[in-house]
Amino acid sequence: MDVPFQYKDTILEHLGIEFREMSRERMVLTMPVDGRTRQYTGSIHGGASAVLAETAGGIGAWMNVDPKKQTVAGLELNINHLRPVSDGLVTATATPYHNGRKTAVWEVRITDEKKRLIAVARCTLAILDLP
Repeated sequence: MDVPFQYKDTILEHLGIEFREMSRERMVLTMPVDGRTRQYTGSIHGGASAVLAETAGGIGAWMNVDPKKQTVAGLELNINHLRPVSDGLVTATATPYHNGRKTAVWEVRITDEKKRLIAVARCTLAILDLP
């Protein structure tokens, strides 16, 4: 899927994050669980899950602003890691709780290939005017 922003030479490219669905109401991204995203115990690293969650919520919020006039920046990410996964592909599905004038709050659910819930997150973003 073509994305309307910088992808090459970013953490998204490095971790193998791919965009499956992009809209103002729903973001779906996937990420492989492999040597780039595992921790020392062999399971997915919580930081990799956090990158996936904040990307899903952040790009979702960004889809709701005029990118010529505004941008978004993460204010807070709360994530609960519920189940380990050691390989395969995880999917983040993000939906908005709130898309306001100055803040946005998105829920992100990360599942494995068997649709089991791996992590849940809430991403709060600031909506900033560009100079």
